This record gives sequence, C-alpha cells and structure tokens, in this order.
Amino acid sequence: MSQHKETTGHTLLVAFVLCIVCSVVVAGAAVALKPAQTSNKQLDRQKNILSAAGLLDGPMSKADIEAQFSRFEARLVDLDSGNYVSETDNGVQPEDFDQKKASKDPGQSIDLDGDTDIAGIGRRENLAQVYILKDGVNVSKIVLPIRGYGLWSTLWGYLVLEGDGNTVAGLAYYDQQETPGLGGEVDNPAWKAQWPGKRVFNDAGAVAIHLKKGGVDPASQDAQYQVDALSGATLTSKGVDYMLQFWLGENGFGPYLQKVRGGQA
Repeated sequence: MSQHKETTGHTLLVAFVLCIVCSVVVAGAAVALKPAQTSNKQLDRQKNILSAAGLLDGPMSKADIEAQFSRFEARLVDLDSGNYVSETDNGVQPEDFDQKKASKDPGQSIDLDGDTDIAGIGRRENLAQVYILKDGVNVSKIVLPIRGYGLWSTLWGYLVLEGDGNTVAGLAYYDQQETPGLGGEVDNPAWKAQWPGKRVFNDAGAVAIHLKKGGVDPASQDAQYQVDALSGATLTSKGVDYMLQFWLGENGFGPYLQKVRGGQA
C-alpha cells in the first residue's frame, strides 16, 4: 500500500512539473511570437488598404508594401464635428490610435440605440483613424474604416474615396466570417471591381450608394449609385447597405465628408 501511494504521488508530481514547464514554454513562445504577429497584422492591414485604393500591383514584397503605404498620412477625425484633431485626450498620435479598442471604451465612445445602430456595432468611437494620400498639395485618396454586422459576423473593412469625397476608389474587407460562396463573396475580386467610380452622395447630399437586388441596369440613371447585390446572400447584402448608410451618414463620417466636399477639411 505504501509503495502504491509513493508511486501515485510521484506520478502526480511529475505531471504537475510537466504542466508548469509546458505552461512556461507556451507563455514564452507567445511572448516571443507577439512582435512577429503584430508585424504581420500590420502588414495585412496595409495590403488591404493599398488593394482598396487600387495601389497593390500584383505580388509585392514586404518592403514594397511598406514603401507604398508610407505615402499615406494617418489623421484622426472627430466624428461629431467632422474636424481633424492632432491627438487624443491622452496624447495618442493618429498613427498609434487603436480605434477598435476605443470603440469598447465608454470614455472614448458612445452607446447607440436601436434606431441609430443600423449597422449593428453597439458602440461608436468618438474619434476615427483615416488615411490620406496626397498628390502634391491635393488629396487624391481618403481611406475610411468601416464595419457592420452581416449574417454571421461583423465585417471589418475599408472604403476608399477619391479626393472629392464622393467617388468610390475601392472597397475591401479584411475580416469577415460570412458564408463561403454567398456572403463571403464580399472578398471576390469580380464583385469588388464594381465599386470604383460609383458615387456615394446624390445631388441633395443624401447617401445614395447601395446594393441592387437583381443586378444593376447600366442604362438606369441610378446605376452610378448601385452595385450588384450578393447572389443568394440577402442578409449580408443588407448588412453592407446598412454599414454604408451608417458610416457615410450623420453618425459616421457624414460631417467630415461634407467638409471634404466643401473644401473645408
């Protein structure tokens, strides 16, 4: 009996020590890999922005992507006023601002009610990080971060506008879990190719761009505001519509884009 107890105790001790060692190894690996993971995440974000802006010319090396992206300038926009701000209340600079984190902080965001929250995001950050590309002294591209709920997931992406603040240069989603072959077609290059050249606002200044169920009629006067809806993905298509309505509207980038179009930003 004594020998059995000693054997059991020894086995438990060995198992305990192995658990501790494995935990230390896993924790150490996680810490060691974090810089690489952060770098890869940043590179992927840069690639998506360049892709949406039409500036990703085929396969590019990390150095080429970083060099191309360095042409963009990060700016912070106060979504309520539409004005640029140089830094956050805590002194965070535009290039270091974590918008996703800010959206979860009650001190840096607002709670949206059911009627306002058409994109299904819950909270909206007070400040947003946009990227500006200039051609000399003139703005040629404006990159707007957008997100909204589809059928199964929140779609995170970038809408890129030309410098006029009204013409679409491109759209790209970098994180979504929609149904492959249906809502997941937001990643289809053929679908994304429909966006460049579309107009966002009508002559009255209202958000007019939307997905057209059944396909766009090129002869229609409204074709300039329309993109084909995703076939067989009604709820994801509605999610994209609601997302655009929200982020281009008065509770999103609407005040900012109004100033861009008026030459005041």
